[in-house]
Amino acid sequence: MSETNLIEKINNIRKEKNAIILAHYYQVPEIQDIADFIGDSLQLSQQASNTQADIILFAGVYFMAETAKILNPKKKVIIPDKNAGCSLADSINASDFNKFLQNYPNHIVVTYINTSAEIKAMSDIICTSSNAVRIIESIPKDKKIVFAPDKNLGNYIKKITGRDMVIWDGACHVHEEFSLERILELKNQYREAKIISHPECKEPILIVSDFVGSTSALLNFVKNDTSKIYIVATETGILHQMKKAMPEKLFIPAPPIDSTCGCNDCKYMKLNTLEKIYFSLKNEQFEVTLPEEIIEKAYRPIKRMLDLS
Repeated sequence: MSETNLIEKINNIRKEKNAIILAHYYQVPEIQDIADFIGDSLQLSQQASNTQADIILFAGVYFMAETAKILNPKKKVIIPDKNAGCSLADSINASDFNKFLQNYPNHIVVTYINTSAEIKAMSDIICTSSNAVRIIESIPKDKKIVFAPDKNLGNYIKKITGRDMVIWDGACHVHEEFSLERILELKNQYREAKIISHPECKEPILIVSDFVGSTSALLNFVKNDTSKIYIVATETGILHQMKKAMPEKLFIPAPPIDSTCGCNDCKYMKLNTLEKIYFSLKNEQFEVTLPEEIIEKAYRPIKRMLDLS
């Protein structure tokens, strides 16, 4: 089936079934182009909470679809590939986190949105890379904080806010793999280029960056900045939106340590395809379901985040 035919069939089915397609910036370009809404984790959470659709198809990874289900317990939430997980979310599980938290009984538990519904249910408040500093700064200064699971984002926030934070040792496979040496080689080649990076990157990458921000913040930065060349240290999917918004500018994906691999592509995000979206809508597969108790417990910290955002 041609891409044109697939898109036509997808459009017909979503109209017939009152379905909405939410896509993360890290999806392949053809999925971004057919989505009803594109965004980062915060934007997609906000959109999921406001949708009037009967079916939400989440073109992203599993924890994102879980968040949509938590915010829309009465709606059907489906994901094109049930194996679209997340290395960061997989770096923490409920059993280990429960043991970890027993060592810090008087701490406020802040977890990054890149976690399972079970972990969210154990949290006091959720954050995204877009609002993490604001969330941390909203907590009374006399309170100690547990932050999980991303150690790079946690240390970045801790450095900015100066807060007393205990940080879980987790990381994203994409943002861990960027090569400082190869980025600096690119900078030497393109001396006028600005290095922009996501706060999930390791600290040496953040230190040499001209701008650090969430995926949406990186996109907004290149739209408003006067430079013409950027070395972009995050997942390559966002380059599609950057090129669409500013076609006259040059966007260079930051290289990984291993030049033989596509390590700056999220292998989970890239599992989704137009064909899988078509079959997911047609057969209403793969549905994301959660226990009612988990939905109730996880809703509260997500709602606190949305209220602050």
